[in-house]
This record gives sequence, C-alpha cells and structure tokens, in this order.
Amino acid sequence: MADSSPTHLVEGEAVAHSDNTSFVTKLDIAGHTMVADEPVDVGGTDTGPSPYGLLSGALAACTAMTLHAYAKMKSLPVTDIRVKVKHEKIHEVDCENCEQDDKAKIDRLERTIWIEGDVDDKARERMMQIADRCPVHRTLTSQIRIVTRAG
Repeated sequence: MADSSPTHLVEGEAVAHSDNTSFVTKLDIAGHTMVADEPVDVGGTDTGPSPYGLLSGALAACTAMTLHAYAKMKSLPVTDIRVKVKHEKIHEVDCENCEQDDKAKIDRLERTIWIEGDVDDKARERMMQIADRCPVHRTLTSQIRIVTRAG
C-alpha cells in the first residue's frame, strides 16, 4: 500500500508514526515535531509525554493562554500564570456500572491555577471563571465525535 500520509499539516492536524518496535511514537503536530511514549512502568522508555500527558498539557497550555489573553485585554497586573493538570482514572460515586464492575472508572482532570500579581479578589475570581472558557476545556466538556477512516 502506498504511503498517503499528508506532507503539510495545518493547525488542528496531527500525524503519529510508530515503527512498531516500541511505544515511542513520532508526532508531527501542524509542523511541530516531538515524540510521545509511555512510562517505564507500563513498558515504555519515558522519552516523551504519554498520550494522557499530552492531553493534560493541552488543557494546561490552553488555560494559561486564555488567562493571559484575558489579563492582557483587561490590563490586569498579572505577572505569572501557572496551570497544573493531573489526569487520573477514579471511581465516581455515581458512576454507571460501578456496583457491577469493580474496574468501572471515569477520567478526572484536576486543574490547579496560580495567578501572580497585584490582582484583587474579584478579578482573581473572574479569572478562575474564565479558565473554564478555554477552548480545550470546552471541547473536553462537550460532546465529541471521533470519525475513523482508512487512509
């Protein structure tokens, strides 16, 4: 079969390539290259972030960028924004099938935001609300359709 992989990617497009020798996967994300891998404890070599690490990174980066744009637009004296996102699989109290399936878990993304600068409590509270408006947050909390096709 001939390789019909795209040669030029635009924003919103990504290609992953595995040579099937390890979990190390080369990524081209709209012309930006990097690798993904799995941690050593699950058989990877930890040479790059895991897919869930990339997902956490996407939410963290988008949140920081959204807050930066908001602070700039409102001329807030923000000097530093840091966002930590932790992904984990947890048992949810109300999760469907939890009683029947001990392995039933849901994904949880926990986001912690630090905003440095001389920002009053009202502006800080508003920025925390704005964090939920970042595009990646909105995507992750909306209905998603993944369409798979052969290339």
